[in-house]
Amino acid sequence: MDNPLLYTVTNNDIDTLIDPKTLQTRITELAKDITRDYQNQDLLMVCILRGGVVFLTDLMRNIPIPHLIDFMAVSSYIDGRTKSEGRVRITMDLLTDIEDMNVLLVEDIVDTGYTLRQVLELLNSRSPRSLRVCTLLDKHERREVEVNIDYVGFQIPDKFVVGYGLDDQDGHWRNLPYIGVARK
Repeated sequence: MDNPLLYTVTNNDIDTLIDPKTLQTRITELAKDITRDYQNQDLLMVCILRGGVVFLTDLMRNIPIPHLIDFMAVSSYIDGRTKSEGRVRITMDLLTDIEDMNVLLVEDIVDTGYTLRQVLELLNSRSPRSLRVCTLLDKHERREVEVNIDYVGFQIPDKFVVGYGLDDQDGHWRNLPYIGVARK
């Protein structure tokens, strides 16, 4: 059941970019591709917190093959800002030893590529059998460094997006069941 209060408040501040039904349809398609590619293989899904957790949850529910999950938290933003500072800090590392494992990094959004590149370099240094990337959102026009993304949910324009795990600079809007663009 939809919460009318949630939509009343948010519709005044947020324009819908990707609605809930379209999100779920695409996540199901991504899960089918991942299931096909990892059939009869071990799989560790590594979620980048906090924004990726909603995506990971829906994605893993649609992947019927056995898999493990783990989490990392990284920061490339100065507190209270919406632009990356270019340096990545690991604020929470994996608990799993990924040596000789098939690792799928699950991201909410990739824009400049700096954060992803540095996380991939770190994970590659730990000798996984394979390392692939799945992102829900790709702001390709903002890319400053090339990174390989194996599974992309949606290409989006260079807009500041919130919802479905993504927040504004104050930590709000993660709970929206859609991807929206905050009005200024």
